[in-house]
Amino acid sequence: MIARALIVVLAVLNLGVATWWLLRPEPGQPQPPAPLAGVATLELVRTWAEASAAPAAAPAAPAAPTCLRAGPFRSRAAAVELQSRLDALVARSELEEEEGEAGMFRVLLPPAASRSAADETVERLQAAGFTDVLVLQQGGDANAVALGTFRNRAMAERRVEAMRQLGFPAELRPMGNAQPPRWWLLLATSQPEQVREIAGQTRPIDCGPLAGPAGGR
Repeated sequence: MIARALIVVLAVLNLGVATWWLLRPEPGQPQPPAPLAGVATLELVRTWAEASAAPAAAPAAPAAPTCLRAGPFRSRAAAVELQSRLDALVARSELEEEEGEAGMFRVLLPPAASRSAADETVERLQAAGFTDVLVLQQGGDANAVALGTFRNRAMAERRVEAMRQLGFPAELRPMGNAQPPRWWLLLATSQPEQVREIAGQTRPIDCGPLAGPAGGR
């Protein structure tokens, strides 16, 4: 009997504890202590972790230069004079010389071993449709076969290519007095409009010729 009474008492106690747990009021949020009079409060603006995580601003990449070719100039002195005037506007500059072209261009075949061999070559050329050919008879080119004389180099080069495609070893020979050389000024600048105002006629070029260390400013 005593054991049964104890069991009943324990059950009642457990039921009471469970009822209290379910019906207890929710605990309130703890309130921070009131600040002391005359003492400033401390505010946390940014944690060290937040400051470390913020990315640093990347420096702006320099703008790629514009490269120009000014000229041509009939003398080196004229190109150098413009180069000096543009010195403050350019990052780099180079002088470029263009050799003068010959006044005329002759296309011919190298001298044959004999006049009869040269005549045979002429016959083969005429059979292929080329009538403006002749055998040279004097000087170091005796027994060479001339295939035409041209004022324009491009036309002379086309004749050489046509002969070679037919199996004839044609050559290009400059003739007459060569024209004087011309000069060009190559410029790398981040201020192309200002450069054009001073240099006049220019055209854009690849910056490769201005990449080397030699010969420039």
